[in-house]
Amino acid sequence: MANEPFGKLDHIGIAVKSTAEARQFYEGALGARFLYEHDNPEAGYKILEFDMGGLTIELLEPLGEKSFLHSFLERHGEGIHHLTFEVPDSREKITHLKQQGVNIVNEREFPDSYEAFISPRSSHGVLIQIGSGYPTLARAAEWFKK
Repeated sequence: MANEPFGKLDHIGIAVKSTAEARQFYEGALGARFLYEHDNPEAGYKILEFDMGGLTIELLEPLGEKSFLHSFLERHGEGIHHLTFEVPDSREKITHLKQQGVNIVNEREFPDSYEAFISPRSSHGVLIQIGSGYPTLARAAEWFKK
């Protein structure tokens, strides 16, 4: 018997040098619809969210040279940074993945959610974010209250 799907794809995070330049492409050439923007100076990044006909694209720009995104861009260049999956009970799902030997990193708890990342070493080169609720999910209602 096949396993049930892991979760639902919430958004695709794309690392860019300039969200202003990338925005022109995604809105102009691809017809993306702007949803919101948020600066997170403590974590060292800016995000812009776009709807692509039901798929959410997240553009991530580093805020300064100490940002994890700055070093990511230096090593890999612009492109896909991560996939984020919404799971019903992220804490339980993360525990189960650890039991299977999956390398989990950067677990964080928020008032209304819990998130972690599957290391690219476990997922064939793809950084996968797992979570539920705000601020992990791009379509969480709290993002639209700002």
